[in-house]
Amino acid sequence: MPDRPNDPAHSPSDPVTVLLIEDDSAVRDSLALLLQSHGFGVLTAENGRRGLEMFRRCAPAAVVTDIMMPEQDGIGMMLQMRREQPDVRIIVVSGGGRIDKADYLSMAEKLGAAAAFEKTQIGALIETLTSMLKPRG
Repeated sequence: MPDRPNDPAHSPSDPVTVLLIEDDSAVRDSLALLLQSHGFGVLTAENGRRGLEMFRRCAPAAVVTDIMMPEQDGIGMMLQMRREQPDVRIIVVSGGGRIDKADYLSMAEKLGAAAAFEKTQIGALIETLTSMLKPRG
């Protein structure tokens, strides 16, 4: 099993790795740059299927995922991640879809997301990730 990025075996200077799963390439690239500018290591995937593959291979410290994506949606992917690793930290973001985005976000939290935000709530996303992943001492 690969070392987990937030394990004590890693140097404190190593960036904590976040897996970002987003089908919109412009949003994915922008969020990745923003997370990197706040000191996170970032892995990206363009849909839930690829995100699940990367999650299994890379064991990120946290996952930030969109809900509405092709091939596998964020809710189904999140449930699978939770079955495989119950303590995984997942933050869900949504820009909306067929139903109100507040309904998607509420559903994600009820199904185990650590937090859920609209894509426009970037400050809250960064603050939550930073708080969630800071070393406990």
